[in-house]
Amino acid sequence: MAEVKLTNLTKAYGAATVIPDLDLTIRNGSFTVLVGPSGCGKSTLLRMIAGLEEVTAGSITIGGEDVTNMQPSERGIAMVFQSYALYPHMSVRQNIGFGLKLAKLPKEEIAKRVEEAAEILQLGKYLEYKPKQLSGGQRQRVAIGRSIVRKPKVFLFDEPLSNLDAALRAQMRVELAELHSQLDATMVYVTHDQVEAMTMADQIVIMKDGVIQQKGRPMELYNNPQNPFVAGFIGSPKMNLIKGGVAIARSASILGIRPEHIDVSPDAGEWKGRLRYVEHLGSDTVAYVDGEDTGSITVRLNGEVAIDAGETVFMTPRAGNIHLFHPDGQVERA
Repeated sequence: MAEVKLTNLTKAYGAATVIPDLDLTIRNGSFTVLVGPSGCGKSTLLRMIAGLEEVTAGSITIGGEDVTNMQPSERGIAMVFQSYALYPHMSVRQNIGFGLKLAKLPKEEIAKRVEEAAEILQLGKYLEYKPKQLSGGQRQRVAIGRSIVRKPKVFLFDEPLSNLDAALRAQMRVELAELHSQLDATMVYVTHDQVEAMTMADQIVIMKDGVIQQKGRPMELYNNPQNPFVAGFIGSPKMNLIKGGVAIARSASILGIRPEHIDVSPDAGEWKGRLRYVEHLGSDTVAYVDGEDTGSITVRLNGEVAIDAGETVFMTPRAGNIHLFHPDGQVERA
């Protein structure tokens, strides 16, 4: 375990700067998720921490030690990628212990570490299996086990769940969160999926064009986004961002309201609209409304609601849940 500190970190490819002058502290023992759209610089940042990308300027320290110019093997980190990269001819036991064998650790120590990792990851009964006999989630756990046995200071994950189906991703999110709790380790995790960020992180770092837009605990970012980009990125369905007269009436450039913070009535309300499409999801109903003054609006309602496409509805944003984004960057709740 160790604190990771990035100071004035810059990455450029020739004349193109992809990460300009970034500062970030990843607390010892935290689960920090770097999130943002494709091309925002999150994977590049992770690879610089790992030592797989050279730093153009600035410094990286891990546990107080400057590792900026160290080789990856000298940094005390372990990295898990999208691809499991398992050796198909080796057993699970051999795959997990392969790096330790290369490091020429004693056989007894390798066996002990592999058994410990297998117990943590619930892989004990699969140790003699070959990768082709395992599910996708089990293969990913083997890849994680390969990292655990190295006893690193910091675990780095680069979109490790992106190759799994939706149900397995949900299961693995829980398993990774439990693993973090068990190991009490410092973990840095990259994803473009805000659901993964919200469910696993104790610190989320939202990036755009190589710049940190906001960082903090998941619900801090959800409840108090500091700009329209963060507001629209965190949350599913995403926050409604309304421009024009509705926002100008409150002296703002953009008015933000989350789908679940809008009350809907067939009779009266602040905004009038026509239901374009309705998704009945059982526990929730998501309605897409063409508002006369607001443009397209998404509304999230509890349970099964008797509304259908084509109906006229009236919407009222709840007091205290309106976010006003001003041209000068000021943000307020109304």
